[in-house]
Amino acid sequence: MQYTGARILIEALVEQGVDTVFGYPGGSVLFIYDELFKHRDRIRHILVSHEQHAAHAADGYARSTGKVGVCIATSGPGATNLVTGIATASMDSSPLVAITGNVNVPLLGKDSFQEVDITGITMPIVKHNWIVKDVNELAEVVREAFIVACSGRPGPVLIDVPKDITAILGEWVPGKGVEKQHQPVTADILVARGMAPDTTSTGDESVLGARARRLAERNKRTTFTSMDIDRAVALLRGAKRPVLYAGGGVIISGAGGELTQLAEQLNAPVALSLMGIGALSQDHRLCTGLIGMHGTVASNKAVQQADLLVAIGARFSDRVTSRTDQFAQGAQVLHFDIDPAEINKNVQADAWVVGDIKETLKTVLQKLPSDIKTEWNGDIERWKVQVPQAHHRDTALHPRFIIEETAKRLGDDAIVVTDVGQHQIWTAQFYPITRSRSFLTSGGLGTMGFGLGAALGAKIANPTRPVVLFTGDGCFRMNCTEMATLNTYTVPLLIVIFNNRTLGMVRQWQSLFYEGRYSETDLVGRPPDFIKLAEAYGLPGYRAEDEASFTEVLDKAMRDIAGGKAALIDARIDRDERVLPMVPGGKPIHEQILL
Repeated sequence: MQYTGARILIEALVEQGVDTVFGYPGGSVLFIYDELFKHRDRIRHILVSHEQHAAHAADGYARSTGKVGVCIATSGPGATNLVTGIATASMDSSPLVAITGNVNVPLLGKDSFQEVDITGITMPIVKHNWIVKDVNELAEVVREAFIVACSGRPGPVLIDVPKDITAILGEWVPGKGVEKQHQPVTADILVARGMAPDTTSTGDESVLGARARRLAERNKRTTFTSMDIDRAVALLRGAKRPVLYAGGGVIISGAGGELTQLAEQLNAPVALSLMGIGALSQDHRLCTGLIGMHGTVASNKAVQQADLLVAIGARFSDRVTSRTDQFAQGAQVLHFDIDPAEINKNVQADAWVVGDIKETLKTVLQKLPSDIKTEWNGDIERWKVQVPQAHHRDTALHPRFIIEETAKRLGDDAIVVTDVGQHQIWTAQFYPITRSRSFLTSGGLGTMGFGLGAALGAKIANPTRPVVLFTGDGCFRMNCTEMATLNTYTVPLLIVIFNNRTLGMVRQWQSLFYEGRYSETDLVGRPPDFIKLAEAYGLPGYRAEDEASFTEVLDKAMRDIAGGKAALIDARIDRDERVLPMVPGGKPIHEQILL
C-alpha cells in the first residue's frame, strides 16, 4: 500500500514495538509530527524542553527496561543538540535510535538553512547511521536500525530523513519486529524479517541486500569455543584468591543470577564498576562495592592481592585501573565480554571468552565444581569494615543520611538516577541497590545534565516504580528546564539536590592538588533559588538544612508524589564534604586517601 514517508516511519516504529518517543519538533520533521498527531493513540510523544534531554530521556527509558529508546529532533541545531546524549549512550552501551530531519535531498551539501551533516558528525559515536534518500528504503532502514541498536553489544544508531522523503509516497510492506534482545545479526535473519531481499539464489544482490549483509558481518557476535571455556575453567579451578570484577555487561545481558552463582561457587569477592552497580545486590556477603578511583578499601585491596582477576562485562576503564602497570600485578586475568575489541585493549588478559555474558557464564558454571576452596581467610570481611564516612562528619546534614533516609522511604523497587559529580559517587557508595537496571548514571562520558532527562525517561517507562534523581546544584542548572515536562505530563519524580554551593568534585581536586585555588567553582550567591524555580514550573519545592528538616520535607515530598506530582528537595550540605576513598591520579588503586 502507498503511504507517505512520514506514515511509513510511524508504521515501522509501531512494528518494532515502540510505544513512546521523546522529541522536539521543527521545520524538517513537520510531516513526521503530523503523523504522530494522527497516530497519537499508537505512539506517545513526550515533548521535552531541549533536544539533548530527549536523547537522555530515551536513554533512561532504554537503561531501565532493556528496550530500545527512541528520540526525534529536527535538522541543524536540533540534530546537533542530540550529540551529547548519543555519545553518553554510546559510552555506556545503551540501545538508542535517534531520528533526525534534514533539508530536502536536492538541497543537501549546499549549506542550506538548518542543514548539517549529522551522519558525519555522529559517525564516531554510533554503531551505524543512515541518511535515507529513497522513501522505499525507509522501512528497511528502520528495521535494520533496531536490530543493530540492540544486537551484540548494544548502542545508539541514527537515521537521518530529509524532509521531502517524509512527504512523498512509497510502498509500505509490513515486516517483523525485533523478537529477542542480543540475538546475533545474520543475513538470514535480516532476510527473514523482511529487511532485505533474499537474492542469494540468483547471485544478483540488490543494494538493500548488500547493505544488510555488510551490517550482518559488522555486527555478528563472535562465538566462543570449547577451548575458550576449558581455559577459563582451568584458571577458575586453580585460583586461591580469585576476585570477580563485574561491569555493565552483566546487567545488559541479564546475567546477575549467573554472576551470583559463580561468586558463591568460588567464594570470591565481587567488585563492581560504576556501570556494574546492581549486577550483584549490595547486601550480598560477597559484594565489596565499587572498584577504582573511588572504590572501597575491600575492592581495591582484594584486586591488588588476587591471584586471578575475572573481568565480566567490564572494560578496564582508567577510572578502575588507574596505573595499569601496577594494577592486579600478581593476578592472572580472565576476561568475559561480548565485544572482542575490549579484549587486551587496556589490560592484557591471560585467557578470554567472547560472547553473550549470560551464555558464557552458564557454560562455565556447568563445568565447575559446586564449591571451590579459596584462601582469603577472612581478609575481605576485615577490609569491608573500613568504610570512610561510615560515621557522619560533624555537619548538620550529611550526604549519607540523605541517601539512606530516601532509600528507606522508597524501598527496594526504586530506580535511582544520578547526574555526575560527588553526589553520583555518594549514591553509588551508600544507596542499597539490590536489583539490576535500578541505578542509572553516566559512567563513561560523565555527562553533567544527564540526570533529569534520564529520570524522566525511566519514570515514563516504569510508571509503577518510584524514581529518584540525586543531583548537584551545578548539574541541576544544566537540566532544570525539564521540570516543565514533569509538570505537563504529571510525572511524579523525586528530585534531591545536594546543594553545596560549589562544583563539588572539581573543588575537591582543587583542594587536594591545586593548593586551594578554587578557580571558577564557587557558586555561593549565584541564582537560582531552587525552591522559587520549582514553584515557577508549578512544582512543590522544599529546603532542608539539617537531619530533622530533611526528614520533615521528605515526608511532604512523598505525599506530593503519592498525589501524582513531582517534588524537589534543596538539601544544603557542607561545601567541603569530600568523596572518599579517593585514589590520586597516577597512583595505584591501593594507595587511597581515606581521611
